Amino acid sequence: MIDKHIRKLRLRCEIGASEEEAIRDLVQGPYDYPAEQVIVRRGEPLNSSILLLDGLLARYKDLSDGQRQITHIHVAGDFADLHGYTLKYLDHNLLSLTPVSIARAPHAKIDEITDKYPHLTRAFWFSTNLDAAIHREWEVSLGRRNAIERAAHLLCELQSRLLVVGAAEGKSFRLPITQTQFAECLGLTGVHVNRVLRELREAGLAEFRSGTVTIHDRAGLESLAEFDPLYLYLQMPKRLSA
Repeated sequence: MIDKHIRKLRLRCEIGASEEEAIRDLVQGPYDYPAEQVIVRRGEPLNSSILLLDGLLARYKDLSDGQRQITHIHVAGDFADLHGYTLKYLDHNLLSLTPVSIARAPHAKIDEITDKYPHLTRAFWFSTNLDAAIHREWEVSLGRRNAIERAAHLLCELQSRLLVVGAAEGKSFRLPITQTQFAECLGLTGVHVNRVLRELREAGLAEFRSGTVTIHDRAGLESLAEFDPLYLYLQMPKRLSA
């Protein structure tokens, strides 16, 4: 059920057999939800954290006029709100962008892991730090990159993250979200995003059609976006230690 999560962890640190068993015992589910459903609401008390098994989740905040800003996309294998273990509630909402399957990790069981498996605790801490690194890069995009650069950067990032969990192959990957949702990631209007995607297609860089992204020129797309995967921490470090 959680093979993608295990694969993601093992890319960046060693996970022993007893630790893997502890992770598998940690989660409950699966639980399925349709697209565009709020899974966790801002301010509600939390006693478990969500592990995404399949589909796409988004963190978002909205304004009183109905405008919505997506601040992070989670892919299969991600803990979407592990930070809720210490915060006890979220300051934002967690939304299914597509139909999703999730597992829940009760915070009481996370307590047990922190006592018994300190290395695994550090691995989970690493994952929350990685989320923060991705958030910083999104902030740079929203603040300093122009529209086409933002789109190019996000496509590079998503392909890189989906490759980690085996959810992308070759030049293509599934991204079954609407142009409106994509626009909400980039802080743009739907009309502007449509124009940006046309420019990427006409430049021979990338194409986004019918829920599938095809990267025709990865080097060119990275150059346009000034994409540097350093913030994704894809290298395998030494075993995490105190």
